Amino acid sequence: MKTSNNTVLITGGATGIGFALAEAFINAGNRVLICGRRRSKLEEARQKLPQIQVRQCDLSKQAERESLFNWVKGQYQDFNILVNNAGIQRIIDFTQGASELLRGEDEVEVNFVVPVHLSAYFAPLLMDKEEAAIVNVSSGLAFVPIATMPVYCATKAAVHMFSVSLRHQLKGTSVKVFEIVPPAVDTELGRGSSRDAERAHGGIPASEVAVQTMQALKNDQYGIIVGRAKGLVDASKEDFERKFQELNS
Repeated sequence: MKTSNNTVLITGGATGIGFALAEAFINAGNRVLICGRRRSKLEEARQKLPQIQVRQCDLSKQAERESLFNWVKGQYQDFNILVNNAGIQRIIDFTQGASELLRGEDEVEVNFVVPVHLSAYFAPLLMDKEEAAIVNVSSGLAFVPIATMPVYCATKAAVHMFSVSLRHQLKGTSVKVFEIVPPAVDTELGRGSSRDAERAHGGIPASEVAVQTMQALKNDQYGIIVGRAKGLVDASKEDFERKFQELNS
């Protein structure tokens, strides 16, 4: 598909992979909208990229998902690419019971429910465009999980399966469904709860994910498997147990 002259919405676009994608899309000649919860991070992003349009919202709330949709629909009639990037990652020990799970942010809501709902909102709008796309960010850990982050890995596996099914449903329309499968990336997410995984496997720059994504979009490569994530994807088919034990040793 074309990689210029698009209007792109990126959730969680103020930092990490989302910001790297925003920069790449702008450099390729696109209009970019980003949303996020933290006003300070959105303002920092706009200082670095004055061309972007920002929207503060908490996508874990249904009303704010609907508000975001109405904002885009009402003000950006040429909108044609949705990037479901927002996500959180937590270490959760289920031997401690429910308290640890419930006192933090809801990974299921943010990582899985949000992209499902936004895809449902935007799909009919995108189908009216001559060329459009939904881009979902999953993870190499969707294929072989790190056991200390059980909910995160499960939500990313769900995003992968959702992307496969959504692509099939939309294959007769103008909407192409892409899935970015990154490895450990040097972002706020990676430097937080997954620091053990980052030390073991190396966090690549978010810009590398963006470069490979832009090339894959141009080539209609729907599964965008970045760097070392390929080893996890391959191992999930060939030798899952060995790779799982290696990752969790």
